[in-house]
Amino acid sequence: MPPPTCPASPALALPGVPCFTPRVALPYTISTLLYCFSERDEVLLLERAQEPNLGLWSPCGGKLKMDTGESPYACACREAREELGIALAPRDLHLTGLVSEHGYQGQSHWLMFLFEVKRRLTTCPPPMHEGRFAFFAKEQVASLRVPQTDREQLWPLFWQHRGGFFAAHCHCHADGRNEWTVEELQPPALRAGNVER
Repeated sequence: MPPPTCPASPALALPGVPCFTPRVALPYTISTLLYCFSERDEVLLLERAQEPNLGLWSPCGGKLKMDTGESPYACACREAREELGIALAPRDLHLTGLVSEHGYQGQSHWLMFLFEVKRRLTTCPPPMHEGRFAFFAKEQVASLRVPQTDREQLWPLFWQHRGGFFAAHCHCHADGRNEWTVEELQPPALRAGNVER
């Protein structure tokens, strides 16, 4: 017979009686990120006006509609339409990265599909309820306020494997440390021609 669950208050625990604290299962969120570029090869970022990552710059994107069985590609196309006002088909996307985050901000696990949009944007999208957009040169991204995991690994991996593919896992610890494992790398040369530059 397993030991009883520990009470909410240690004062209510019975002396000498072992108990256990059940682990709380965190929800798993599946999302897409869209890496869009201008004709001058500047990346489009969103300064977020809401959580997660309030006040930080990141690629636009959103959560999959899992209740309808939406695919990552369909999600990316829908988010492009809703947030950028552009119509995309799956053929307009290149899957550059697949990133899982364990316990991000202690609130959930994330599985993120990172897509580069092959078509170049000719104008900057207008502000919306989720924040404001701006284009940045590659060199400027390092000086922006971005999420910690993006600064540590996502941006370096994206730039290094742009046109190729990478998969990585991040174990986010409660003390703020992030433990990264790169699970697959595919050089851009193996997937040349997938991105219109």
